[in-house]
Amino acid sequence: MRLRTMSNNFLLAPILECPSDYFHTRDIKLAVLGAGSVGKSAMIVRFLTKRFIGDYEPNTGNLYSRLVHVEGDQVSIQIQDTPECIQVQEGFVQVLDSLSRCVKWADGFLLVYSITDYSSYQSIRPLYQHIRKIHPDSKIPILIVGNKGDLLHARQVQTIEGIQLANELGSVFLEISTSENYHGVCDVFQYLCKEVSKLNHHSSSGDKRRSSIIPRPKSPNVQDLKRRFKQALSSKVK
Repeated sequence: MRLRTMSNNFLLAPILECPSDYFHTRDIKLAVLGAGSVGKSAMIVRFLTKRFIGDYEPNTGNLYSRLVHVEGDQVSIQIQDTPECIQVQEGFVQVLDSLSRCVKWADGFLLVYSITDYSSYQSIRPLYQHIRKIHPDSKIPILIVGNKGDLLHARQVQTIEGIQLANELGSVFLEISTSENYHGVCDVFQYLCKEVSKLNHHSSSGDKRRSSIIPRPKSPNVQDLKRRFKQALSSKVK
């Protein structure tokens, strides 16, 4: 069986440049990853516009750039939507190489599956491992999301399975319904934004602390004077 291939050009879509004073803080760059038809695009649009759109054209990898409010602060956020980024053959899940550029770019990740599609749930682990492979020493935030929580009659993944997977991977898990609950979608993105902001703040504070403890270099002129002074003293002793 021949695996379906995809274009490698979906990352990253160009965005319009803004004036240098338009953004007040460092951009927060998020990537939404998962199997096809799990509701990634719908989640992003729901968060940014509060509207739910059920049907989308095939995902070509849009990059959304907006100013949003996180805990009362205005933040510049970029969200990378990704097409189906895995291939499955005879139970083996493979992450597409084209995903690596997005993983290197992003500050935080949403790994999304549908509770009505068990195979999409199985894709979460290899996606998580791919991220950690590219960021082995990083504390980069990763949030696991079970979407389509309103379709209980078609459920294939139990809530406890999502919790257990998140606990095993050391991540956070939320189950939501993009179509029925805007606040649940908002909570997902707000939480990830806050985690990325805390990590960025910690990194910048660490850089400041490191710079403050570096000893101030001594003036070469002073050192030269001390050397000549010692030489003069030693010659007098002789």
